[in-house]
Order: sequence, then structure tokens, then C-alpha cells
Amino acid sequence: MAPRKNYDSSGSENQGEGRSRSNSGSKRMLPEKESEDYKKRRERNNIAVRKSRQLSRMKAKITQEKVSKLREENQKLEQRVQILSKELSVLRDLFLSSAETSAANSVPENTFQGKVGNSYEFDQVFENKAAVQTDHKCSTA
Repeated sequence: MAPRKNYDSSGSENQGEGRSRSNSGSKRMLPEKESEDYKKRRERNNIAVRKSRQLSRMKAKITQEKVSKLREENQKLEQRVQILSKELSVLRDLFLSSAETSAANSVPENTFQGKVGNSYEFDQVFENKAAVQTDHKCSTA
């Protein structure tokens, strides 16, 4: 198999090398690993890394605590919604049954014209109607 040809940005061939390095610009000096300056920079970097990781762990812990509290609060609110929904259903049923009873007991005045035999029966019907309305007003207050 033939060796691969690599081309630099100028289009010229370079055998076996990646890109050719230009000598333009300033070269960065590689510090010696035993130099005092290098050791100081490494120590400062290590301290900064430890501090950064510690802050990240602290933020993650705070976030996790907030998530736990919000989940707990959400669970309590969901339970409250269920209780209030049941209460609403009971009150709605109670209201509807009360409205049906009230509608059944309220008789229009013209219903009895010509149908009631005597005035005693007529008075009895309207006394019952008034009593039901009074009871209904007292129970809602």
C-alpha cells in the first residue's frame, strides 16, 4: 500500500507529516517541569480545580434538596386536590338533590285552580310549600 499524501494549506505535498508548522508568530515557551514558576502555577491550578469542583458539588446538593422539597410539596398539593375534588363532588350532589327536592315541592299556584276540593286542602298544600322553602333557607345560611 502506498503512503498517504498529506497536503498543507498551501497545497504542497508533505510525505509522512501532518501539517507543516510555520515559523510566523511567537512560539510559546514550554516550561520545564522542575522550574519554580511551573510548580506555582500547577499548585494554583490544582487549588482552583478543587474549589470549582467543591462549588459544583455544593450547587448540585442545593439543587437536589430543592427538588426533594418541591416533590414533597407537589405530592401534598396533589392530595389536597383529590380531597377538594371529592368534597366538590359531594357538595354538587347535595346541591342537585336539594334542587330536585325543592323543584318537586314547589308547585305553581295555578296548578290547584279547579282541582282542590275545599279550601282546607288548598291551605295544607301551601303551608307545606312555605315550610319547605323556610327549611331550605335555614339550611343554606
